[in-house]
Amino acid sequence: MDTWLIVLIVVVVVIALALVALTMAKRNRIAGARKREQAREHLQEAQLRGTRADREQALAEEQAARARREQAEVAERAARAEQEARQRAAQAHEERSAAEELRAKAEKLAPGLSDRHVAQPRDGEPTRPDESEGGATRR
Repeated sequence: MDTWLIVLIVVVVVIALALVALTMAKRNRIAGARKREQAREHLQEAQLRGTRADREQALAEEQAARARREQAEVAERAARAEQEARQRAAQAHEERSAAEELRAKAEKLAPGLSDRHVAQPRDGEPTRPDESEGGATRR
């Protein structure tokens, strides 16, 4: 073969390799640019989601605080109601004790009187069956 033909083949191969190399470099630049753009989109999405997550976290903490506050208020009302119930029970106990003392004093003053007045009279009814209002009956 002639020398000039060998040189021409080598030059064509070198040019072909250079074109392949340039094409690959351009493809790599385009792929890199595409990846950078995709990375920017991911960063923006991450920032938006992070902001949403922070807002949701703040709302969740606020809701939990509100629930704890309401629970504390309920517990406080329950404790207050229990205290009032204990005071009423104590007052009832004192009243019962006072009533027992008065019954005891009444029994000392008039023995047997409390036995007759155990049943409380209702409206319009006599205290004892033999105490009727009214006069003689016709027969």
